[in-house]
Amino acid sequence: MTSINYTINIKSKRKIYGIIGAFITLMIPFFLMFFNHNNHLETDQSLCPLKMLTGFPCPGCGITKSLVYFYEGDLQKSLYYHILGPLVIVFCVVTIVVLTTELITKKEYFNNLLFNKKLAYGLGIFLATYHFIRIIYFIRNNSIDDILHQSIWR
Repeated sequence: MTSINYTINIKSKRKIYGIIGAFITLMIPFFLMFFNHNNHLETDQSLCPLKMLTGFPCPGCGITKSLVYFYEGDLQKSLYYHILGPLVIVFCVVTIVVLTTELITKKEYFNNLLFNKKLAYGLGIFLATYHFIRIIYFIRNNSIDDILHQSIWR
C-alpha cells in the first residue's frame, strides 16, 4: 500500500511543480512589462548564456520579449521576437487548467497527446527549421561587429 501512495504523491508533486512553473513563466514577463520604461527591453543585453558567449541567438531567444509585447497588446512585435511566444501563453494556461483539474479529479487527461512521439518530433523539426531561418536572417542583417557587440567579447 505504501508504494501506491508514494507513486500518487510523486505524481501530485510533479503536477504542482508543473502548475508553479507555468505560472512563473506567465508572471515574469508580466512584471517585466511594468519595468519596460523607455523600451529598454530592445536595447538591453540578453541574459541567454549562448548569446552572451557567441553573439548568436539560441532557439529560445526572444520568447520573454515576445511574451512582454504580447501582454502589451503588440502582436506584430511579439511574433517578430519569437513566433512561438503567443503559443507559450496558451500552453501555460492550458497546462495550469489541465493539471489543476487532474489534481482535483485525481484522473489524468491528455496523456496520449502529451507523450506522443510524432508530435514531439514534429515540434522539434519545426523549432529547428525556424531557428535555422532565424540564424540566416540574423547573419544577413548583422555584421561581425554587431554580433560581437551582442556578446560579452565586445
